[in-house]
Amino acid sequence: MGQLKQLAGQTAIYGISSILGRTVNFLLIPIYTAYLTKDAVGAYTALYGYMALFNIIFTYGMETTYFRYATGKGLDPEKVFSQIQSLLITTSLSLGAIIYLSAPTLASWLNYEGQEHLFRWIAWILAIDAVLVIPYAKLRKENKAFQFALTKLSNILINVGLNVFFIVLCYQIWNGNWFSELVPLIGKIYNPDWGVEYIFISNLIANAAMIPVLIWLTKTFRFAINREFLKPIWHYAFPLLFMGLAGTINETFSRTIFEYVLPEGFYEGLTSREATGIFGANFKLAILMNLIIQAFKYAAEPFFFNQSTEKNSPQTFATVMHAFIIFCSGLMIAVSVNLDLIGSLFLRGEGYAMGNHIVPVLLLGYLMLGIYFNLSIWFKLTDQTKYSFYITVLGAIVTVTVMLTLVPRIGLMGGALSTLCCYTVMSITCYFIGQKHFPIPYQAGKGIFYLLMAFGLSYLGFYWDWGTPFLQFIGKNSLLIVFVLVVLWLEKKEVQKIRDRLNPKS
Repeated sequence: MGQLKQLAGQTAIYGISSILGRTVNFLLIPIYTAYLTKDAVGAYTALYGYMALFNIIFTYGMETTYFRYATGKGLDPEKVFSQIQSLLITTSLSLGAIIYLSAPTLASWLNYEGQEHLFRWIAWILAIDAVLVIPYAKLRKENKAFQFALTKLSNILINVGLNVFFIVLCYQIWNGNWFSELVPLIGKIYNPDWGVEYIFISNLIANAAMIPVLIWLTKTFRFAINREFLKPIWHYAFPLLFMGLAGTINETFSRTIFEYVLPEGFYEGLTSREATGIFGANFKLAILMNLIIQAFKYAAEPFFFNQSTEKNSPQTFATVMHAFIIFCSGLMIAVSVNLDLIGSLFLRGEGYAMGNHIVPVLLLGYLMLGIYFNLSIWFKLTDQTKYSFYITVLGAIVTVTVMLTLVPRIGLMGGALSTLCCYTVMSITCYFIGQKHFPIPYQAGKGIFYLLMAFGLSYLGFYWDWGTPFLQFIGKNSLLIVFVLVVLWLEKKEVQKIRDRLNPKS
């Protein structure tokens, strides 16, 4: 019981730090859309997509590998830490040097002429990120959850603070709106021609600030590379590289290549990069669903494993899935019907509202990702994780195919559909294979009905003009009430059981 209590406490700390980090970064979107051009937001969207892919290459599965070899192989944990960290330092600096020296070529290939400095900064960000992965993992292995969360949150707060300083404060001072007497001082550190550059330089400074902190927290590192010692470690990590790449393609590929797949001039008055900025900004609105899924993952994974030995665990898993679908379907409706308010609150610049219509599709896409997470419990409990790789690769193929096929024809909606199609195919595949290996009595019919109903109500509320702002708000949100009433009617037996438990007969 004590171990479970410790696990729950640490899960909460890790979960809070991760979710808070995503939330704080999400809150930067109003700043980016208000102060930066759509071209700059498009560059941010695309380049951070590339960075996510390269981050997998730079770390090549070594975080998971470290946990495996530092805990379950009978090896000296400190030796494992030093060997893997030494290897990552060597490869990260080497890969970073390649990108750094190739910056002019990359800038030319990706249409960022004159912005080679962006790719040099990206090289440093990727290298530092990779070097910090194993020290962070060591804190987790040693149950130092508080130190882990504190350093992560410190990194986030430094990054956000620098973003606000450069993009908002320096801009306002430079233009004489605030503290005009500080213009000469700000002029020494502020370049008014820069925009997206300040996002990357803030990230670089925040990451670099963590290096001495993590060196101090993980004190025992000694640089050493033993090829024979590392050989089995490398063989274990190598397949994880491809699994990570496939998963990242599913998550970021649509934003990474959108600019290059969308025909120039597809949207009148917008370049492809500006359209990418609109796509990426509206993609961020769907993070509200992703945050719920992340919180659910932190709570559900230990619960699933703890319940796995119980006789009625399949029924429990089915009940959790059903409740998850109902709750997230309601959330999808709530966000979709209020997109006019949410969009105006977070997307501050002009023209971003033209992409709001893709948000319900993205919300459903993330909901399908949550369903896939629920379904994936079967291969985790049966130790058949190879299916995770197969299904993830299948999802990557779907993502690429839909992007290349639909974006040139229907633009923004094609990018959104790539996310929805990817996670839907993954969920369907996982469901049918899983029922053969580990049958779970999911209420598939009801679940599909709730998803389709919620999706239909989402778009009904999004497009229907209800008249005055007050009637608009009341009318749109009444659709959520309709959904709740239908659920209560279809689930009346379960609702009655809950009532009986809360009010037992004396």
